[in-house]
Amino acid sequence: MGIHPSSIISESAEIDSDVNIGPFCVIGENVRIESGTNIQSHSVIKGSTVIGKNNLIYQFSSIGEDTPDKKYKGEDTKLIIGNNNIFREGVTIHRGTIQDKGTTKIGNGNLLMAYTHIAHDCSVGNNNVFANNAAIAGHVDIGNFVVIGGFCGVHQFCSLGDYCFTGMNTSITMDIPAFVKVASNPARIIGLNSVGMSRNNISSESIDLIKKAFKILYKKGLKLEESLNEIDILKSETNDTYLEIFLKSIKDSSRGILR
Repeated sequence: MGIHPSSIISESAEIDSDVNIGPFCVIGENVRIESGTNIQSHSVIKGSTVIGKNNLIYQFSSIGEDTPDKKYKGEDTKLIIGNNNIFREGVTIHRGTIQDKGTTKIGNGNLLMAYTHIAHDCSVGNNNVFANNAAIAGHVDIGNFVVIGGFCGVHQFCSLGDYCFTGMNTSITMDIPAFVKVASNPARIIGLNSVGMSRNNISSESIDLIKKAFKILYKKGLKLEESLNEIDILKSETNDTYLEIFLKSIKDSSRGILR
């Protein structure tokens, strides 16, 4: 384990032997850092926080800080981070609140570019990209393989489905179904994330089915319930996994989808 002598490490922190901690870092109480993780200079990590294997945390990041939510009164809440994530310069991630799940979760293989913010009680899946200055408010759920453009803002309690894409400066106040591409302020639907689907090796057959479902939902002028009935029929005829992801992201929406 390489810990720079200028860093301050709590006696209660649990740090695996091959973790690297650069100069002028502060590792607080009840922090657990697993093997292969590299923390660069001037980072602050507070507990209760668990950081998994092979994460890379760049300088001036603040990980596991108390939430500024006014309801927070110092309760023991958590941040759980998976493996193989990259947190670029100045990333901020807050722990949960007891009014919700009590835990903020970050999955595996995510890239959070400079000055990204993840607020309290968020759930972030795997293999997502957050471009510079993306700001995610509290209680937000982010799926897998999502791309969030620079300077985007996501309103609290929103959900972003798997493989969706948001353009730069997009303001999101409703749920975004899986595979859908949005842009502008306020957000509007501009199509499907076909490039993202192809890059992630989704078959052309599945992409064609999702395009059909997208047209049913957004192009035929149907009510939402009517659209879902038609997409249900399409799914029953094909039993396609990715079409199921699209359908589920709509049915599971509690805030209402952007349409």
